[in-house]
Amino acid sequence: MTVNDSHQQQRTEEQLRQEICCIGKRLYERGLIAACEGNLSARLDGGRILTTPAGLSKGLLEPADLVVTDEKGRVLEGARSPSSEQAMHILIYELRPDVRAVCHAHPPTATGFAAAGRALDQALLPEVVIALGHVPLARYGTPGTKELTESLEPFVPHYDAILMANHGAVTMGPDLQTAFHRMEIVEQFAKVALITSLLGGSKLLSGREVAKLIAARPRYGCAAPPGSSPELPVTAEQAEAEDGRIQLTADELEVLIDEAVRKDRARR
Repeated sequence: MTVNDSHQQQRTEEQLRQEICCIGKRLYERGLIAACEGNLSARLDGGRILTTPAGLSKGLLEPADLVVTDEKGRVLEGARSPSSEQAMHILIYELRPDVRAVCHAHPPTATGFAAAGRALDQALLPEVVIALGHVPLARYGTPGTKELTESLEPFVPHYDAILMANHGAVTMGPDLQTAFHRMEIVEQFAKVALITSLLGGSKLLSGREVAKLIAARPRYGCAAPPGSSPELPVTAEQAEAEDGRIQLTADELEVLIDEAVRKDRARR
């Protein structure tokens, strides 16, 4: 490695330290985390991971507070302990070579859906279909344990945003800004889904509309995860089939009522 290469590597890490602190502050100020919640990380070269420390507010971080670990979670640099959920970040980097940054937060509305056992899986907003497809729900696992990584493992190859039951959400991307923006999208999606529910129900996009949005993803610079599955968000047709309700016009209903009345009279 030349002196110039070493200087470039150091400068890049310094930039990432600044960016993690900036995004931690944005998460905190926008109410996506509280107190010492959440964690952020960025992939470095040589299998190293730059991550936020345990026990500090992400809204008050300084670059020197961050910790560098290896791919096993062992501390290589830094005076503090890494996040207790570092194993979640390591899992994502192992399963997603395309991912360079991970963001974990507790956005209140989205976490409400997760605590209610509900995924954000409906075809409700075209922007969400394009950016994320949809947001599945992983079963509950105790934070900081193997249970959590095991619950996430089936979803990581296929999705860029995942809800964690009774816990929060995790998003990932090719850089820190993208991972953060995806967290913002998850919370915005949850807010709109909640409002439509309070207003009497969601009017979902059709399967045809969803197919057109998925096909348009490259035009918007939104690539699907490398292991993306063909599973799509719940469309209007699927929701109607699952609901079991049959929609009739007023004339169709009148015909059915008249027929029922005639049959009833014939039986008398």
